[in-house]
Amino acid sequence: MNSTPGRAARMRRTGLTLAAMGTAAALLAGCSSADPLDDGDSAPPSDGDSTTLVVGSQDYYSNEIIAELYAQALEADGYTIDRQLRIGQREVYMPEIESGAIDLFPEYSGPLLQYWEDEPAERTSDEVYDALVEAAPEGLTILDQAPATDQDSYVVTREFAEANDLTTVADLANVEEPLTMGANSEAETRPNGPQGLAEVYGIEVGFTPIEDGGGPLTIQALRDGDIQLAIVYTADPTIAQNDLVVLEDTEGLFLASNVVPIASDRVDDAAQATIDEVSAALTAEALIGLNRQSVEEQSPAADIAQAWLEEQGLLG
Repeated sequence: MNSTPGRAARMRRTGLTLAAMGTAAALLAGCSSADPLDDGDSAPPSDGDSTTLVVGSQDYYSNEIIAELYAQALEADGYTIDRQLRIGQREVYMPEIESGAIDLFPEYSGPLLQYWEDEPAERTSDEVYDALVEAAPEGLTILDQAPATDQDSYVVTREFAEANDLTTVADLANVEEPLTMGANSEAETRPNGPQGLAEVYGIEVGFTPIEDGGGPLTIQALRDGDIQLAIVYTADPTIAQNDLVVLEDTEGLFLASNVVPIASDRVDDAAQATIDEVSAALTAEALIGLNRQSVEEQSPAADIAQAWLEEQGLLG
């Protein structure tokens, strides 16, 4: 939520200025020279084209693919898109969304709700979505959520699971050796990190920051025994590739996490309808398939998105 192989070129949030964010995003996206992140202004770019929309994404390969799905579908409808992709993690990009500097951003329902609400009681998909609509700040619209989910999960190696008879998160309490969790540094203070594990399950673990979002460094650390537990997204094909075991979250630590776009007031009704149509077609199986193309074939996000949209008949 927050969100594997293919994740790269991360920006450190510490000391990152808005101007630096805009410059890096423009270099990565190779798009318009107008940079809405420089001053936080939500006005259209200087060419005066009122149909130009700024589309952003997390610094996470799967999220970039989803952003490309929305961007290309909108372009097919005649909108001009200023891509600001892979601009950081939630703590970095959310202020830009809330300021109106970004018009459209694919998010994940559960983690986003936890960003806006302390200790939400909602857990199911519909409950979380309804609460998210209510929690959204003025000026932002939560569009229809997709069937696709990409949920945080705790994973262990098959060998470790079998040696310790692990099937659920609660079973970790029976492990006699010290446990260390590995994840992006943000997880140390997020609800899905060691604090949440202690509060919900009463299980204390150490923490090792590994800045690849459950990617190859994290998987290698699991295999080497440097960590015993990692946070990996459920739509990540590396879970199956590496025969990892996802521990069942019996106490509801992780909220439902459907793909859900956030839109500014500049995203008109016609654009919203296009985005909702794309979301409706994006199933959990489809998202895993898109992710697999990135992980296994190293295909660019734009190419993956275009092929899928054409296959679905969503490019006009």
